[in-house]
Amino acid sequence: MRLVIQRVKEARVIIKEEIVGEIGRGLLVFLGVGREDTEADVDYLLDKIIHLRIFPDGQEKFNLSLKDVVGALLVVSQFTLWGDCRKGRRPSFSESAPAATAQPLYELFVEKARQRGIPIACGRFQEMMEVHSINDGPVTLLLDSKKKF
Repeated sequence: MRLVIQRVKEARVIIKEEIVGEIGRGLLVFLGVGREDTEADVDYLLDKIIHLRIFPDGQEKFNLSLKDVVGALLVVSQFTLWGDCRKGRRPSFSESAPAATAQPLYELFVEKARQRGIPIACGRFQEMMEVHSINDGPVTLLLDSKKKF
């Protein structure tokens, strides 16, 4: 499972001119599910982003986590995180999980975040979405549950 996380002041997802998800301070999470991913990947990455110290403390040092600042998550499915551009001019998505596998893991990620008491909003799986955000920093990080980067 791969994530791109961005620390945001606010973010929202719009589908067909309707806001379907919106948060204030927190993390915008683009989530891509790979062919080999399981519930263990969900647990690892959710725990990682909830406790990752990327919010500033009183001295502007990265010492606070999402839980510490009572931040929210906006989770957007994005299979293109598995795009392989090493060969040719068109990305290959052969390592991206098919929708029948990816959607339940995406929904599990969202549900487990809710169970942990994290305020959460979402996009919609397999929809064309406009994602608007005001980045804070900017702070953008890449995470991979298989620790490839």
